[in-house]
Amino acid sequence: MTAALSPSPTESDGSPATTDDIFAGLTRTNSLSPSRASDFMTCPLLYRFRVIDRLPEAPSIDAARGSVVHRVLEDLFDLPAGERTHSRANSLLAPVWQQLLDGEPELAEMFGDDTPDLATWLESCRNLLGRYFTLEDPQRLEPAEREVHVATRLGSGLTLHGYIDRVDVAPTGELRIVDYKTGKSPGEHFEAQALFQMKFYALVVWRTRGVIPRVLQLVYLGNGEMLRYEPDERDLLATERKVEALWQAIQRATDSGEWRPRKSVLCGWCDHQALCPEWGGTPPALPEATGAQVPSPITG
Repeated sequence: MTAALSPSPTESDGSPATTDDIFAGLTRTNSLSPSRASDFMTCPLLYRFRVIDRLPEAPSIDAARGSVVHRVLEDLFDLPAGERTHSRANSLLAPVWQQLLDGEPELAEMFGDDTPDLATWLESCRNLLGRYFTLEDPQRLEPAEREVHVATRLGSGLTLHGYIDRVDVAPTGELRIVDYKTGKSPGEHFEAQALFQMKFYALVVWRTRGVIPRVLQLVYLGNGEMLRYEPDERDLLATERKVEALWQAIQRATDSGEWRPRKSVLCGWCDHQALCPEWGGTPPALPEATGAQVPSPITG
């Protein structure tokens, strides 16, 4: 399905903005990704801590597991189709973990008295990889793109960007956007939240390529389920309005310096409780007296 695009963004000299222009100008203060949008919707103060203050967070066993499994599935498709087996995926696990550890040696600190040991953790990664092979046959797939960074600049000047795990293209030209999740599929009351990320990606693809993806597919390795959705133009226009409204709210918080905390069950997983007023803490002073965000380039 194709549809008319919104006006293309332009540079100061009036020339059309290219994809390279958009990536070159991408900063934390002029862009929104699905993760940061989710942070703000969950808790505006969390968004501030991560984007403006850029506070460090402890390594997460779950996040590291996700990174390793995603990388193994990405590398699996570098192999000839006949070699994309469960046993070969398992053989990729140790070297991928070592590569991650070489780049982030602090990850070794995740394993201690209150957490699983490394051997148990690696076995949990193998279980997730095994579950993948019950859901898809990688020998029958030839992804067009993997771990692709996509971005578009809306007419308002807001840049949307994110990383898509996999893009499949059918012989008819229809697109399927695939995202791997190492957790369990959400209950029906939380499906809309899960699909927001995928509609966000679909919006970016539509605005950059002029094609609405035929299928959005979430692969949940935690319990071996798939969530599929077929978006249409109305869905994506609604998503565009939503992200624009979110950005306006972020700008109001930036201008006022008021980043309100929002207490929820997710607070138990937050590294910043000690600084949160909802938990008796005091946030640090903003980086600048005006409360403005400090520009910094996006590197990943």
